Amino acid sequence: MEETKEILVKNEETRLYTVTYPSIGKETVILLHGGPGVPDGLTPVAEFLSRHFQVITFHQRGTLSSPCYVSNYSIGAYLSDIDKIAERFNLEQFHLFGHSWGGLYAQIYAYQNPHRLQSLFLCSPASGTGRQWKEMGIEVARYNKSKCTQKEWMGMLKDAALGFLGNDKAYERLFTQFCLNCNKGYEVRDPVPVQVDHIYAKPINRTNLALLKEPELEPMMDQGFNFTVTYGDDDIYGESKKYVRERYPYADFITVPGTSHFPWLQNEQVFYGILSSHYSLIV
Repeated sequence: MEETKEILVKNEETRLYTVTYPSIGKETVILLHGGPGVPDGLTPVAEFLSRHFQVITFHQRGTLSSPCYVSNYSIGAYLSDIDKIAERFNLEQFHLFGHSWGGLYAQIYAYQNPHRLQSLFLCSPASGTGRQWKEMGIEVARYNKSKCTQKEWMGMLKDAALGFLGNDKAYERLFTQFCLNCNKGYEVRDPVPVQVDHIYAKPINRTNLALLKEPELEPMMDQGFNFTVTYGDDDIYGESKKYVRERYPYADFITVPGTSHFPWLQNEQVFYGILSSHYSLIV
């Protein structure tokens, strides 16, 4: 494996900070991190996959080192970012991996561009757009309340309100508590595995609004590529997971035991075994 390379990929008003794990002659996996608006926490996954693939990960528009100068957070703009990265690396086809919101981002891309994909891996994917995004948000709030002390929960409510009003620091505190909640009861090296000190309110709020306005996803026909969906046995989502199952009845749905929302941290051996099976890796 060669050393990682960092470049900016231009897409009109946006510059996408992109990290590549080069591997000459190998197929490519593009990783889509969670959020929206929360900096990358997928480095361990990228490093694992880089033994077998060229891996590309990037800060999504408006996140950390990817400035979005005109604040365009439409879903069409997000989809065009993947196309620009594929174009920059001369990729006709690639594997797509999405976590959390990135798992919904991947679903929307796959629905519109199935011919570009060699496989699709959704790790704890968000449940859907429109009404389904709103329903899922209520479930995530319920999950957080169940993991919090009363003081922590009141702090989350206050920070959610302040973040909605544009306060970056409030969202920093909110997502810190979210990560701590997800990792309570698990032995992990880093219970806050995302860069919370670089969270900005604008991409979070505008992307949330765009997702609420987006039409609900229709079922996608089986495209013949490997398709795996994983959830933790104590994941942040509830009944809304059914929308993903109904959308892709042919996909492999796997529950990762002993995990919530960060399975590569909480049950590394089992999760990487699932990844290896999906990609037909010999490890």
